[in-house]
Amino acid sequence: QKAWQKTTQELGAAARQRSLANRQNIIQLQERHNLWYGIEQNLRYTGISGKFPGLHAEQWVFFHVLGGTLLGVSLLVSFGLRGMLLGLGGIFLLEKGMLKLLRLWNLKRTENHLAKLLDFLGNYGAVSGDVTAVLGQISKYLEEPLRGALESCYYEATTTGDAGAALLRMAEMCEHPKFKELARNMEVTNRYCANFQALVTGSRRSLREYLAAARSRRGMAREACINLLLLGLMSFVMLSVVTRLTGVSLGRIFFGGGG
Repeated sequence: QKAWQKTTQELGAAARQRSLANRQNIIQLQERHNLWYGIEQNLRYTGISGKFPGLHAEQWVFFHVLGGTLLGVSLLVSFGLRGMLLGLGGIFLLEKGMLKLLRLWNLKRTENHLAKLLDFLGNYGAVSGDVTAVLGQISKYLEEPLRGALESCYYEATTTGDAGAALLRMAEMCEHPKFKELARNMEVTNRYCANFQALVTGSRRSLREYLAAARSRRGMAREACINLLLLGLMSFVMLSVVTRLTGVSLGRIFFGGGG
């Protein structure tokens, strides 16, 4: 029990020191990613860190190593080496697929509410000069993950007094590229006391162009999949006809020379 408490305390202290260093060097961190930063971003983009606020990268790695070791030993004793490898590999692939689906789901939710966020910014920007206070008021009308990102930015700016660093930090809270672009543009606009209405107008136009391009790409991908499916069916039909006319199996045609 003492060893467990000491380990968790050391992990928590290391996480707090790294989190403080990340806030102080947010721009350099964005340009130079590392392992711990990547794990925390994955937790954030999947929404896991929002459900479990105390969870950090060190704990995630520690529990995975501990759980993987216990599970591996159990599988090794029960099913042997091959069963252990297959079991651990299957669980790894399953977890990776679930995390990927969670990231895609949060990405889609962010995209669906970006237009609503810009509408609120346009309404509040004309009557309020403090952008972080505006974000704090807007957050309660939005859904996750945008709500958590905006609330985190507001509380950090209120606590530290550094709105620019809070906005840059907010840019890393959601995976959507247009949200990141909006947050960084807000930081630049806030730094130079520029017109937020012009920022909102430009962001709306950029978002519409992005969504139109995304729909076009999805349409092209869907059309390509349909074409591939049709070509595959036609090839199967043609090969079936050839095998019936010649009396030669497909395996012999491909691998035996068809003679």
